Amino acid sequence: MKTVIAMIPLLFAAAAAAADAPSTPAAGAQAEHRYMIERTFPSGALEGLNAQSKAKINATNAQYGVHWVMSYANAEKTKTYCVYEAPDEKAVRDAAKANNIPVDSVMEVPVTLLPK
Repeated sequence: MKTVIAMIPLLFAAAAAAADAPSTPAAGAQAEHRYMIERTFPSGALEGLNAQSKAKINATNAQYGVHWVMSYANAEKTKTYCVYEAPDEKAVRDAAKANNIPVDSVMEVPVTLLPK
């Protein structure tokens, strides 16, 4: 429950940022749903995340109709909270498995709350 409460400010920030940035739906996706994915990485694992590795992740995601919207990381870069659009939770989990990226939890976040 503490994790869910701690993620509420992140959801507000994501909604505010998403309101200003156009979202590109995943190719071939039917009904889009928004998900918050929590992940735990070994120390240093995110240091190699560059444009090339992001492009590879995005290409694999597209095969499952999944679109990576944005991510947040803790200061140690061992935990991430990622916002994705996908047809369903299975697609999110399948894309993560294909990308060899961990998934601690997946929560659908269908409601957008804006500060204004």
